[in-house]
Amino acid sequence: MKLDMPPFQQARVLVVGDVMLDRYWHGKATRISPEAPVPVVRVGNQEDRPGGAGNVALNIAALGAAASLVGIVGADEAGTELRSRLEAAGVYCDFATCQEAPTITKLRVISQHQQLLRVDFEQDFTSNAVASFQSQALALLEQTQVLVLSDYSKGALQQTQALIQAAKKLGVPVVVDPKGNDFSKYRGATVITPNLSEFESIVGHCASEEELASKGLQLLEDLDLQALLITRGENGMTLLRPDLPELHMPTRAQEVFDVTGAGDTVVAVLAAALAAGSALDIGTALANLAAGLAVGKLGTAAISGPELRRAIAREEGTGRGVMSADQLALAVLDARAHGEKVVFTNGCFDIIHAGHVGYLAEARKLGQRLIVAINDDASVKRLKGSGRPINPVERRMTVLAGLEAVDWVVSFPEDTPEALLEMLKPDIVVKGGDYSVDEVVGGEYVLSYGGQVKVLAFLDNCSTSAIVEKLKG
Repeated sequence: MKLDMPPFQQARVLVVGDVMLDRYWHGKATRISPEAPVPVVRVGNQEDRPGGAGNVALNIAALGAAASLVGIVGADEAGTELRSRLEAAGVYCDFATCQEAPTITKLRVISQHQQLLRVDFEQDFTSNAVASFQSQALALLEQTQVLVLSDYSKGALQQTQALIQAAKKLGVPVVVDPKGNDFSKYRGATVITPNLSEFESIVGHCASEEELASKGLQLLEDLDLQALLITRGENGMTLLRPDLPELHMPTRAQEVFDVTGAGDTVVAVLAAALAAGSALDIGTALANLAAGLAVGKLGTAAISGPELRRAIAREEGTGRGVMSADQLALAVLDARAHGEKVVFTNGCFDIIHAGHVGYLAEARKLGQRLIVAINDDASVKRLKGSGRPINPVERRMTVLAGLEAVDWVVSFPEDTPEALLEMLKPDIVVKGGDYSVDEVVGGEYVLSYGGQVKVLAFLDNCSTSAIVEKLKG
């Protein structure tokens, strides 16, 4: 399965569900209380983050997609803070206000990166607030490409069937993060994403992979779902679809630091990918990558577009070395997302000599990434004659990729690299030798979009052609 970064900027996702404020108090715990055998935490700073459905919307916006959020808040400071933080991140908020209940708030006390205590502030919402919430959600459905129901069993999602059926009439896929012991309220959704514990609370314990798949497929049929995505912690994820083999994704987490909010990340990436036109299996693979990043962070934390792009690059093997033009395009996008300047040079590089090494080292100093594009064997022969190349393209690329200064090596079949320049649009194009800037092939095009063209000199008395003639002599 080949992964690419979806065009998230084209995606519009509506998140409807239980919003809450995740509040963190950080401080040092250096002694035990004389009043009880508990640590005393001296709070040094406070941090507020959107939680629940708010964290889902925040993750969607961080990917570059358009996120709208409908939830219920209280007429209080926590509700104001929640809205402020979400809107600052680009999330459109359409909140119903409940005068009789506070904004749901989860207070966590943290010391030395360890959670010591959680305190929840919440009350039941009034029927008027729930009715207002429902009508606001229905009003926004026509403007979205994917609907997310983020259910934390806090009371907002009391009429899920009305939302699901309205979405189906409009042809809007519905992604559900379920809660509770009754999944029938999600009947007709496109995909639901329970964790293993939630799934087994509905179907019973699964003693084997075969039993998990069998019970999952039965649940799909019972609830008229198109897919079931079971998140399984250290065992990755399993995607089940009718009439298709099960798809298992192994975990991508390098280090599990905090699982808080990881489920939100899965739902957000899956929904945004579907809205951007990705297939369900691709969206699942992207969600799996993002979940591996999320559990490496403390607390609820959004995964940004550049973070996900870099994870895709690692997955597709585009970190360094030899690659295809398509892989290189992805790597360049990632570099730009991280503010890195990309330098490009090209040539035959038939016999690597000291002049090449020095020249490439100087070229690399002009930016943070250096691309070396080399002519393939057929084009070298056309340019240099029937006796060339001395070394085939695979060997030339391997040698160049081993140089410290070189990040990426790619070959091209044409006589000039102009097609690559149009695809990659590097920041700086460098050529070595006795050229003027206006003689550099593709230089005019590079200058047209604001790039730079530079000419660097080779070391004296270094020439591949001279080496070849000396060998012949």
